[in-house]
Amino acid sequence: MSINVVELSNITKSFSGVEVLHNVDLTLMKGEVLGLIGENGAGKSTLMKILSGIYQADSGNISINDNLIKIKNPRSARKYGISLVPQEFNLCNKLSVVENIFLGSEIIKNKVLEESKMRKISKDILSALSINFSVNSQIEDLSAAEKQFVEIAKSIVFDSKILVMDEPTTMLTTKEIENLFFLINKLKNDGMSIIYISHKLDEIKNICNRVIILRDGSLVFDSPVSDITIKDMASKMVGREFNKVFPQKNKVSTKHFFEVRNISSNNNKFTNISFNVFKGEIFGIAGLVGSGRTEIAEAIMGIRKFRGDIFIDGKKLSIKKPADSLQEGLSYLSEDRQASGIITAFNLCENATLSSLKKYSDNIIQKINTETEQSVSESYKYKFSIKAASVYQTLDNLSGGNQQKVLLAKSLDSSPSILIVDEPTRGVDISAKQDIYKFLNELSISGISIILISSELEEILGMCNRTLVLKEGISMGILEESEMSEESIMYLATGVSKGV
Repeated sequence: MSINVVELSNITKSFSGVEVLHNVDLTLMKGEVLGLIGENGAGKSTLMKILSGIYQADSGNISINDNLIKIKNPRSARKYGISLVPQEFNLCNKLSVVENIFLGSEIIKNKVLEESKMRKISKDILSALSINFSVNSQIEDLSAAEKQFVEIAKSIVFDSKILVMDEPTTMLTTKEIENLFFLINKLKNDGMSIIYISHKLDEIKNICNRVIILRDGSLVFDSPVSDITIKDMASKMVGREFNKVFPQKNKVSTKHFFEVRNISSNNNKFTNISFNVFKGEIFGIAGLVGSGRTEIAEAIMGIRKFRGDIFIDGKKLSIKKPADSLQEGLSYLSEDRQASGIITAFNLCENATLSSLKKYSDNIIQKINTETEQSVSESYKYKFSIKAASVYQTLDNLSGGNQQKVLLAKSLDSSPSILIVDEPTRGVDISAKQDIYKFLNELSISGISIILISSELEEILGMCNRTLVLKEGISMGILEESEMSEESIMYLATGVSKGV
């Protein structure tokens, strides 16, 4: 007989007077993988933060094994066997993998830290995940995908009975996702109950037993995944029929507007990379994790040192620091929005104008014109359909998708002629993806040249006019639109073939 391990009933929560959850009910059975889906801002992450003790509900009840409980904080949640793998990393960069896994719960015997025991347990967990990086590695030296597995390992080490995974595959490769799904099935068979939040509906169909759908803070659907199609999931999420995802591509000019010529990083992350971008073109950069995509973007933006030349409209640029790139008309939407994109403690207005404060200040007294700043931020809030009570709401209370839209607004506020977007739809629902694709297409039509870095091949194929494919920091070729397919990109990215 199925047993309800967790039961949430009539959960309600508001932020700044805006109700984000309305009388939501949720049940989770032993050994079940429950899919939780909905648009950005539907209340998914808020509901799970209530279950994991980060937030407290305004009203409603939580029961574990039919016992009514109060979860006051994350430590209290852990006592009840509840662990959360967050969408955004919660790691200490200056500590090692094993130190992060046991942070706050170190194994101590006779007042002595049992480092060898913690190291062995960490190695066993990473081995189960088929991960080959050392437990002694510093977090700051790991890729985003590797950091994701450390977050998962942190939850597993506490012998959790209830595991919440919030967008766990956003930055993982196909092979890493296969490893994760193998682990999830193993944990499920061992009796663990898992709540799996994802915008990737094929994953929900693949790994979950049951799916519930939130829309505008209310529960609108609860059913076995076998009883619903992916198309119907999408329709129920947005409350309307889902149309074509990608807009029609812009016909670009034949003018080389932006050129990168033989650039190499000082730490060998990429070597002799050359490409040019036409005015108004959306130019893709594809490759597996570790191929050097983000490092190239950071070099162009002056974040990391490099050798080689960069030109805009025939003019050779001198970029030594990020301020130089902004001055030359370059802008960057980072793949890790909370680490290097936005400041969640700041409000929407402060974040949107963060990179371009000079244009809001008086040159003499350097005082910010708050009326102009507010007016511009209001226009971004409307243009990007950002769900916030006002432009003065802090971002820590916004969903990941709405934070991403604020980051896009920030990237555009400096009026760039070249916009680099790195994983622009990471952790974003289908409807918000459509919005972002539409915005990027409109920007290209207006003449802005866009460099789109993405792990999603469908996104590269649907949006880009041409694509540079990388393998381990080496250019494997540039594909014209007529040559682009999932197979041709993967052949180059894995080294099966090399472009000419």
